[in-house]
Amino acid sequence: MSTNESTQTGALWSPATLGRIALPHRVAMAPMTRSRATSAGLVTDLTRTYYSQRASLAMLITEGTQPSEDGQGYLATPGIHNAEQAEAWSRVADAVHEAGSTLVIQLMHVGRVSHVSNTSHGRTPLAPSAIAARGDMFTATGAQPMSTPREMTEADIAQTVSDFRRAARLAVDAGADGVELHGANGYLLQQFTSSNANRRTDLYGGDMAGRIRFPLEVAGAVAEEIGADRVGYRISPGSPLGDIEETDAAELYAALIAGLAPLGLAYLHVVHLGDEALLRSIRASWPTGLVLNRAGADVVQRADDVHDGLADVISVGSLALANPDLLARIRSGAAMNKPDRATLYGGAEHGYTDYPLLAA
Repeated sequence: MSTNESTQTGALWSPATLGRIALPHRVAMAPMTRSRATSAGLVTDLTRTYYSQRASLAMLITEGTQPSEDGQGYLATPGIHNAEQAEAWSRVADAVHEAGSTLVIQLMHVGRVSHVSNTSHGRTPLAPSAIAARGDMFTATGAQPMSTPREMTEADIAQTVSDFRRAARLAVDAGADGVELHGANGYLLQQFTSSNANRRTDLYGGDMAGRIRFPLEVAGAVAEEIGADRVGYRISPGSPLGDIEETDAAELYAALIAGLAPLGLAYLHVVHLGDEALLRSIRASWPTGLVLNRAGADVVQRADDVHDGLADVISVGSLALANPDLLARIRSGAAMNKPDRATLYGGAEHGYTDYPLLAA
């Protein structure tokens, strides 16, 4: 590494600890859906290659993985709700560990961001309220408006909490170092906290305490099942993805974090979209590790976030997708491959495991 490069990114190279997950440096891979699982929700040998190629990163957070059949919204996304799926993930975990990194499986229940034809059981999506998200979902027959969901009963809610708990157990028993709960990007956990997606009047809706109740129950159950120090939680304050409106983001995330903090989770993963005051407030009130994904920022700016104390670890998405040797490129100041957007979702090796290395 050149002297200048060392000065610019030096904050990234010290070890860090997130709960029980020990990291040799502070650059992690962000979760990214790639839609290359089988129709049975199984990751494959190609998945194993993809993650092990990127094992110079300190922690690999996987693509969103459904904790139940009801949790699937997209075609060809993986699951971890049965033994066969867990066995497939175990081979990925073994390969990542052998290559020297750690694996955290992201548990993603999409809720209403779905189309009925994309699930194996053809069931109406579940959501806090029977309000369809605006927008289209890609299906086997092309883009279609997202399905109107069924409002979850309290029995559905209890079952979904159990589904998350069981998926977390399957994940760590398969060799994952932890799980991340996807409370961002407009999916089920965020749907409950959002006033435009959650119009309930029972214990799981209405005031702020009601809207955060379900996410806190999920986080509490998963922490109890596998240990809080193996659990992360991802948020995206202010993101409109999934037709989410957060007009009360400052109050909402203050309440959510106040509820999550006593659990002692390994980390909070923040997708930062520009509200610096809110980010600093979250940093000040969060008691354990903070992983920061500053969308669109270069590596130097992300290193500054660690240097300035805004983040303990940074996560990178498209940079890691297109550069399996990202750490070598950062250290040497080499040019970065650019992601091929046409191959982000679906397909085989092209745009997945065939990005060129510096040595090539």
